[in-house]
Amino acid sequence: MIDAGFYARSVHDVARDLVGCVLRHGETAGRIVETESYHESEPACHAHVGLTARTHTLFREPGVAYVYRSYGVHALLNAVCEPEGVGAAVLIRALEPLEGLDLMRERRALARDEDLCSGPGKLTQALGIGLALNGSLLTAGPILVEPRHAAPRLVESTRIGITKAAALPWRFCDADSRHVSRPWPPAMRRARAA
Repeated sequence: MIDAGFYARSVHDVARDLVGCVLRHGETAGRIVETESYHESEPACHAHVGLTARTHTLFREPGVAYVYRSYGVHALLNAVCEPEGVGAAVLIRALEPLEGLDLMRERRALARDEDLCSGPGKLTQALGIGLALNGSLLTAGPILVEPRHAAPRLVESTRIGITKAAALPWRFCDADSRHVSRPWPPAMRRARAA
């Protein structure tokens, strides 16, 4: 299991180092293939507005799960990083499914493995992660993150699905994974086209 010290670093370093780790909840698990980092210093981060009822989890100790609802529909999972009092988190954007695929298919009503967890709302639905897990410890469960066995080849690009601070290159993807959410970073599209 990954301890709290792993998260008590620069949110960007944690975002890079989470790619390749295994995310586990209940009977389901997947290898993290895409992340994005968010920091209170930029307006796309919820913590940018300061401490509120919605954002208080972002300012907690490193290694806490920040789960919030996006567009009133999807629960999104983030790992709180940096020292307590700093608002920063890594959004887990995509997984390569490893365990519990039948349950994931049932929850998502889909058959293709590449479609099960290729987006932040998709992966929480597939793994059964909801808002009730906001504030839980990623070091103690029920959501757990396990160390990676090998460092993947990373591609960095701009974050997607946001309008504020969209030019920051804080999206990190496993360059060799077909489970990364669309649109793929330009470097991945070029490599696939070659």
